[in-house]
Amino acid sequence: MDARNYTPIDETSLRYDGWRIVVVCFMLATFGWGFGFYGQSVYVAELQRLHGWPASLISAGTTFFYLSGAALVAFISEAIKAVGPRNCMIAGTCTMALAAISIGQVREPWQLYLANALLAFGWAGTSLGMITNTLGLWFDKKRGMAISLALNGASFGGIVGTPLLLAAIGHFGFSRGMTVSAVVMVVLMVPVVLLCVGRPPVLASSGAVDAADAPSPAQIRARAFRDIGFLSVSSAFALVLFAQVGFIVHLISFLDSVISRERAAIAVALLTAMAVVGRVLFSFVIDRMNQRLASSLSFVSQAFALLIIINVHNDYALIAACALFGFSVGNLITLPALIVQREFDPRSFGVLVSLITAINQITYAFGPGVVGLLRDLSGSYSLPFYGCIAVELTAAVLIMVRGRHTKKA
Repeated sequence: MDARNYTPIDETSLRYDGWRIVVVCFMLATFGWGFGFYGQSVYVAELQRLHGWPASLISAGTTFFYLSGAALVAFISEAIKAVGPRNCMIAGTCTMALAAISIGQVREPWQLYLANALLAFGWAGTSLGMITNTLGLWFDKKRGMAISLALNGASFGGIVGTPLLLAAIGHFGFSRGMTVSAVVMVVLMVPVVLLCVGRPPVLASSGAVDAADAPSPAQIRARAFRDIGFLSVSSAFALVLFAQVGFIVHLISFLDSVISRERAAIAVALLTAMAVVGRVLFSFVIDRMNQRLASSLSFVSQAFALLIIINVHNDYALIAACALFGFSVGNLITLPALIVQREFDPRSFGVLVSLITAINQITYAFGPGVVGLLRDLSGSYSLPFYGCIAVELTAAVLIMVRGRHTKKA
């Protein structure tokens, strides 16, 4: 559509349809992270309890899940362009539900890998790449705020999803609990998506983009890998998410040996609650802050929290350290998209966000497996968690390296 036919949109108005899409994406993130991210911690603990399999074997299944998903996430912007956000959301929701049921039926290790491969398709349709690309179709000026608000659903998935999933498993058993939870997701999400997600508007920036000689996705990706600014962002967040995911997936198993299962669930819930608090507080000031410096300080705070968790075994101190760790968890999935929006060509937003999400996922896919392997080799979680501290501090330095050719949108 020609930019001359563009009608101005007031994105600040509560009547704007885009805010309805934010609510849908919030719900999508709740289930996506509940089953695909925080759920992995539950799966590791439950499969260890039921089958006595080593942590490294189960964690390798989680790594396989993330690697499989990364190959799909990289192309989510093209999928949305081809079939629309509504169809992608429904496909992601239904696939994730089927995968959750499959995980509950796992009896042999090979079945876990098959279920995780299916879960990867659901993750691609319900996680960061899907949400940021979808909101980019409805928002321009308020894109950062919209993404921040919607991604609070990711934290909500940990606050509510993990305790409810554990409660369902405790009441129905692992297999039936997973099935009941999957059915609830489909019953709630599919009607909401069908009713609320329609055709996106034509934004001022999109009109200009269509009129210009916009580069192809392949060209955008090729240029990104030659840009120091992009490489520093993608590598820093990939490293820190490697440590963050590895720690969170093993958190319940670690706390089981130190505090009770009930207090472990409280610690996870508080960690994710603090992620919401941190993201909401940052949303008021992040547009005026040095986002790279904010990222670096977040990495350092997580390293400090891990140091406490390793060396202090008091119940309340552990829970408090989990809260400190969680304060930056939410921002670490929001900040990459905001940095891309601020520093790079707006025409490249969807492709670059999908690319950086895929790079991050390929890297942090190895986090759970490496942590599990080091835990099995050393006999405790001290060695792998100290390794996570070193990775976090390396990322804190790397994120401050800026490229000369990045351009503010």
